[in-house]
Amino acid sequence: MSELTHLDSQGRARMVDVGGKAQTQRVAVALGRIRMNAATLAALRDGTTPKGDVLAVARIAGIMAAKRTAELIPLCHPLALDAVSVEFAFVEDGVEARATASLTGRTGVEMEALTAVSVALLTVYDMAKAIDKAMVIDGVRLIEKRGGKSGDWRAP
Repeated sequence: MSELTHLDSQGRARMVDVGGKAQTQRVAVALGRIRMNAATLAALRDGTTPKGDVLAVARIAGIMAAKRTAELIPLCHPLALDAVSVEFAFVEDGVEARATASLTGRTGVEMEALTAVSVALLTVYDMAKAIDKAMVIDGVRLIEKRGGKSGDWRAP
């Protein structure tokens, strides 16, 4: 197992010192899904939910969440993101969300992409729960990262 960088030699939590690292272009892509019943999916697709354009609001929520990741996840560095995008695709049993975060900096943006996807999907749930409380959020994961000391990585 590789060294856990957020623990010191005594096993105490610490924020990683990235001050000596070179600034490089970094990108992370995360994916997640919310499953729902057919009627809810049709309402989202048609824009007929009681709260309006759910995906437009969820996109903004995801972008805002990425920008506030350091406030939500202990020990994350506050980052000056260059860009964050959140896209949605209708799938057979729900909606898939894909978030991409990027910057030129000393640490990666994986947590920002994962936070964006998670909050976007939570927002879909919040806005559609009046018509489907049984929706399920699942499959939230990192699917790609580029840049940094560890190089590029893609989910198998």
